[in-house]
Amino acid sequence: MCGGRGRVVAERASGPAGVRGIDHVGVTVPDLDAATAFLVRALDAEVLYDTLRREEGPKGGAGVEARLGVPAGTAEVAIRMLRLPNGPGLELFEFRGPRQDPAALPCDLGWQHLAVYVDDLDAAAARLAGAGATLLGEPRPLPERESGPRNRFLYCRTPWGSTLELISYPDPQPYERRTARRRWRP
Repeated sequence: MCGGRGRVVAERASGPAGVRGIDHVGVTVPDLDAATAFLVRALDAEVLYDTLRREEGPKGGAGVEARLGVPAGTAEVAIRMLRLPNGPGLELFEFRGPRQDPAALPCDLGWQHLAVYVDDLDAAAARLAGAGATLLGEPRPLPERESGPRNRFLYCRTPWGSTLELISYPDPQPYERRTARRRWRP
């Protein structure tokens, strides 16, 4: 890691851990089947498998509490892995327990939204609304460093209150003129 700046960047990109990218995102939902239906309809998600079927659960106790860092009395009711068409998996969790806060808002600490790249933002927004999402305004141009004639985004809320962003940036972005680094694009 001592070496020139280029060497540090190269080592970071291919370092000993071999980090490649996001495999899946875990999402806690109030109703596994309803959330699955929404994500299939809204985002073309595909059900891969159930890690924990409802009839096998719930699973709780000290092991679950320690492994997940959840309060005593929390139990996993059902877990399902979905896959987006060209992206990471979505692992859905349904829990029962003494504490279940509402979904995080963008102003809360921690992971606060999932962004999905789409080719046709207007069609994707209409599809989300038709599946039960609440659109938070109209599609907007991406800000200055990401701007381009057709580069836009839109936030919405899932039926259970999580924040979902639709984003599309088919045109070159201004930051690309200042660096060889590029954000990952599906």
